[in-house]
Amino acid sequence: MKKLKERWGISSNFQLTIIFIVFAITGSLSAYLAKPVLDLLNLTRDNFSESFFFGGFIYYFLRIALIFPIYQVLLVFNGWIFGQFKFFWAFEKKMLSRLGLGWLFKE
Repeated sequence: MKKLKERWGISSNFQLTIIFIVFAITGSLSAYLAKPVLDLLNLTRDNFSESFFFGGFIYYFLRIALIFPIYQVLLVFNGWIFGQFKFFWAFEKKMLSRLGLGWLFKE
């Protein structure tokens, strides 16, 4: 844990625990919210054919593709709620820049 705290610039075990809790809540919540968003867009599983490739694959691909942006927003929001906005904002900028989206944060 010491190396992780040094790498992330964290000073206490309490702060590390809060960060782990935020990651857990955000991952679960983003996966949970993807289905209602797809339902809102009228993209339910029943709208796709029964064959796996054309039906199930496309539906689950859309769901996973939707989880990614939901996760990004919720990570910063939940970090703010738990008082760790500075850490998660820096984490978010670093993660998106590694994915080639660093141009979103040019100063």
